Amino acid sequence: MTPIRLLLVDDDPLVRAGLSFMMGGADDLEIVGEAADGSEVEVLVDRTRPDVVLMDIRMPTVDGLAATERLRSRKDAPQIIVLTTFHADDQVLRALRAGAAGFVLKDTPPAEILDAVRRVAAGDPVLSPIVTRQLMAHAAGTSADTRRTSARTRVATLNDREREVAVAVGRGRSNAEIATELFMSVATVKTHVSRILAKLDLNNRVQIALLTYDAGLLEEDGH
Repeated sequence: MTPIRLLLVDDDPLVRAGLSFMMGGADDLEIVGEAADGSEVEVLVDRTRPDVVLMDIRMPTVDGLAATERLRSRKDAPQIIVLTTFHADDQVLRALRAGAAGFVLKDTPPAEILDAVRRVAAGDPVLSPIVTRQLMAHAAGTSADTRRTSARTRVATLNDREREVAVAVGRGRSNAEIATELFMSVATVKTHVSRILAKLDLNNRVQIALLTYDAGLLEEDGH
């Protein structure tokens, strides 16, 4: 089995050393590089070709948000997990909107951080629906109405079946759970998810969830 290639990005050398120590022993993971600032990330990504980047959100020169936006705009972008000290944080939400696949707290147990890296490498988001909604509720403010109008316009391009799948993704359902709920095969669910991502020009399932929340679809759904 090919190991997951991981790049560590944090301005604190002790945090990097700790992450490297606790994750370096995993057979299915290889730490291919370390960076102390977001300004170093793109060059390192070109050199090391990581599958996943573990990205600190707060760094002095180029922060994790800007680095995430730059990386996710690339055609061959790696998956990104944001590292943070706060649960409900505007910067974390902005990183998710920019295409990060999830976030973990810096005091998360090592086994859970490893699990998050494995899940993201496999294409699964690492956010529970509850945490996602807490984040979005925290950030709901003056721009919420503008976001809702924009999100509804984008969602209107989906057909009925795609909309049902998008709502299920927004509720945190796995492909298997969506298949059972909507009476379709897992392969068909994957096809619908791929079409939704392409139609709406989104990076991943987390962004589908954010858009369904912004559009008010989860409220209408009664969940």
